Amino acid sequence: MAYEEIRQLAARYSVALDSRDIDALVDLYVPDVRISRTLSGREALRQLFDQSLRTIGVSFLNIGTHLIDVDESGETATGVVYCRGEIQDGGLDSDRWITHLIQYHDTYSLLDGRWYFGANRKHLLVAGYEQGSSPLGLPPADWPKSQTGMGSL
Repeated sequence: MAYEEIRQLAARYSVALDSRDIDALVDLYVPDVRISRTLSGREALRQLFDQSLRTIGVSFLNIGTHLIDVDESGETATGVVYCRGEIQDGGLDSDRWITHLIQYHDTYSLLDGRWYFGANRKHLLVAGYEQGSSPLGLPPADWPKSQTGMGSL
């Protein structure tokens, strides 16, 4: 059960980030989440998310491999999550489209029957590279007739 709940935690992170639901993002972390050596807590995390998400337009995080190790107590765990991020860098009017290859190194804590990201989540960028053109300027795909172009979402 713990493994599936932790996998859902990572999935909820991706959906909340892509939909810019900062309240849902912050609620995925333990109350004493550590932001830096001098900043901690959900309010500081809320401010960080608010500030950093203002610099990008559309994002699309795709979770892949997720390795989870639950400790013997069943109350803490560690994990590594592979993620491919597609990001409109520079805001909604930008033509700059970036692909990120990311590893998240996580700790997880079970509090009151619910799993949270632990006090220190590490976001490790493997690579970030600019695509030739932004997909946001494509003509409508008219799917399923055409496999290329902009969809309806």
